[in-house]
Amino acid sequence: MYAPERQQEILRLARDGGRVDVVSLAEEFQVTAETIRRDLKALDRAGLLRRVHGGAIPAGRLDFEPDLAERESTSADEKDRIAKAAVPELPAEGTLILDAGSTVARLAAAIPLEASLTVVTHSLPIAARLADHPGIQLHLVGGRVRNRTRAAVDAWALRAYGEIRADVAFVAANGFSADQGLTTPDLAEAAVKRAAVAAARRVVLLADSAKHGQEHFARFGDMGDVDLLITDSGLSPEDAAAIERGGTEVVRA
Repeated sequence: MYAPERQQEILRLARDGGRVDVVSLAEEFQVTAETIRRDLKALDRAGLLRRVHGGAIPAGRLDFEPDLAERESTSADEKDRIAKAAVPELPAEGTLILDAGSTVARLAAAIPLEASLTVVTHSLPIAARLADHPGIQLHLVGGRVRNRTRAAVDAWALRAYGEIRADVAFVAANGFSADQGLTTPDLAEAAVKRAAVAAARRVVLLADSAKHGQEHFARFGDMGDVDLLITDSGLSPEDAAAIERGGTEVVRA
């Protein structure tokens, strides 16, 4: 089978199934994984597929949302650098909001033992990481827990964030850009993120550069709502400058 024929079939499989993965495609077409990656890259450049960790989805699938395990493994080195760069942004004392997200969870794990903080979160994984921290007063926001992210959403969560005022919120996004702002696939998660942003005096976005330019179904804010973006060096200086022109400080870790 020639490459154009194989790519056409890959596109059909992606549209039928909503997603394709490199390993399965390599087995089906009896080619190497590297050959499949080249096919996916070509289809991505043509605007027919959008590459994601381990495979691709049809272009235009703004509701695609990776599961928790996939989020943890994607861009792991970059997320570790971002979390490390975020530690100095923690107040010496005060109140934090920690949004649901794999990079924010890495920051939670990096909070120094000598810290004396009040932490509010609607993320079950983050709460579990901080439950035994000796210097943290932990408040877990309740609500319906989404299986995909292990985050509380809906009315209880929104009401809780409406009743507090925090010094800083560390938030996550599935997509960000100067033009499209902050987006995530799920409307309920977007509503809680919006409430968390509104509940803090200062907002820090932790997002790896692969999320720049991605646009998802639910929008929860503008880049102008963010005081500081901490990302990795994969974000180009030009894109960083465009974001900073809107008033958001950018750190490329």
